[in-house]
Amino acid sequence: MKQCEITIIGCGVVGAAIAYELSSIENLQITVIDKNPPATGATKAALGVLMGAISRKTKGRAWRLRETSLNRYQSLIPELEARTGLNIAVNHQGIFKLLFAGDRLDKWQELQALRKSQGWQLELGDRDYVKRQCPHLVNDSIIGAVYSPQDKQINPVRLTQALVAAARQNGVNFCFKVECESFITAKENNLLTCKYLETSAGTIRTDYLIVAAGLGSTTLTASLQQEINIRPVLGQAIKLQLDKYLGREDFQPVITGNDIHIVPLGNSEYWLGATVEFPTEMAEPIADAQMLEELIAGAIAFCPTLTNAKILEAWSGKRPRPEGRSAPVIDKLTGYNNVLLATGHYRNGVLLAPATALEIKQMLNV
Repeated sequence: MKQCEITIIGCGVVGAAIAYELSSIENLQITVIDKNPPATGATKAALGVLMGAISRKTKGRAWRLRETSLNRYQSLIPELEARTGLNIAVNHQGIFKLLFAGDRLDKWQELQALRKSQGWQLELGDRDYVKRQCPHLVNDSIIGAVYSPQDKQINPVRLTQALVAAARQNGVNFCFKVECESFITAKENNLLTCKYLETSAGTIRTDYLIVAAGLGSTTLTASLQQEINIRPVLGQAIKLQLDKYLGREDFQPVITGNDIHIVPLGNSEYWLGATVEFPTEMAEPIADAQMLEELIAGAIAFCPTLTNAKILEAWSGKRPRPEGRSAPVIDKLTGYNNVLLATGHYRNGVLLAPATALEIKQMLNV
């Protein structure tokens, strides 16, 4: 059979996941290009919290993508670690979400029943439950918690590195520090076909082009005369060091409250994040020191032990959010018969990467 040449632009977690899933198909010649090393954009800025079963999404595309990813992760993580020998660093102890005065317990009970029917487990508890499970979480407004033992937290950079390593074993060609400069197209059956990519490393012929470039997708699609507007939303987070583990050493889930995540890293270290800072119409967002201070204060409000934490480092990164359409963008590019989009995942790139890869795999006519 004739080989089919696939080109993927972008090697964050989404692009790497697509490359790996496609690499299992015979007669595909897959090339991944990125102007940077892998996992240095939005992926590096992600906390890797997989809010799947605990998500309030219950139907349609939003839940289908989450459930597909959760199911694939169950096999994908051991599969990648066995193939590559790499430790991806996964926290399997779930997500513990605090409920505060004003939260609707009946809505969570409905979700708990629905998830049970779907094969997913949620635990609901009152203030005493919170005290037993996480005695370090103290606030008069806490009325209970939801615990999702099947959700996870993954190190996004290590995951991407493992996806790249496994895809390489399957013959995928990765070209880093290579920029896409232009496209050569032709019209076929009233639709355009992208035939070649002109890059800083030479010309690449392609049968299918997959744009998984996050924020870079706007410029790339504009070059194809079908701009998809992806805007940057900045997030800041800090790494903290404590004298001892928060709460029980044998129970270290991700803690989330008021959209603030406390992410255990081992050795009494924790990520705390992340802010959500939108761009203006005229300018991209710039890290706001006050918002980071508010993030810290918000976490201390329900976890007072963090008052004594030592700040080891702080970072910020930009997440790709589609303008005027729901995230993520997984679709054919309008007017083209061989250009696919897998971009604009906003705050859910790590969570939805496996489902995105499987969806792209189905969309390809190979």
